[in-house]
Amino acid sequence: MVIINRQGAFFMKHILRTRGAAILAAGVLILAACLLGGCTGKEEAAKVRDLEFTVIGQNEIPQELADMIGQKKNEEFKLTYTDGADLYIAVGYGEQPTGGYSITVPEFYLTENSIVIKTELQGPESTEQAGNSPSFPYIVIKTPFMEEPVVFQ
Repeated sequence: MVIINRQGAFFMKHILRTRGAAILAAGVLILAACLLGGCTGKEEAAKVRDLEFTVIGQNEIPQELADMIGQKKNEEFKLTYTDGADLYIAVGYGEQPTGGYSITVPEFYLTENSIVIKTELQGPESTEQAGNSPSFPYIVIKTPFMEEPVVFQ
């Protein structure tokens, strides 16, 4: 319904101003609650327990996963693969200028709703013969199958 007279037009403007002020006030309150209440976009889930794993060699990697690694090894990659019984997690660091690199797994644990893995690339030791050829370091670990998604850190 449209009111055409001046009083009606003034009344509609007043309603719009009041409604706009209410929306603005609500927005300010929500923002203040987030800032003061500690709204964070990223919270780490609590660790339920550490998980056991086995680092596997090239000859133990399922062929399908080995093929995927071969295609992606030039760049950094993070892959998961399952054969139904086991879960395989592969992390690669792409092309490195020399050999002698190693990869460690300082954290591998279960949270309420995910599996968390943290890997670190270790450079060649100064006493180690690194060579002049590039390398493509990666690690593949095997653990019993679980349905939770894997979070890479």
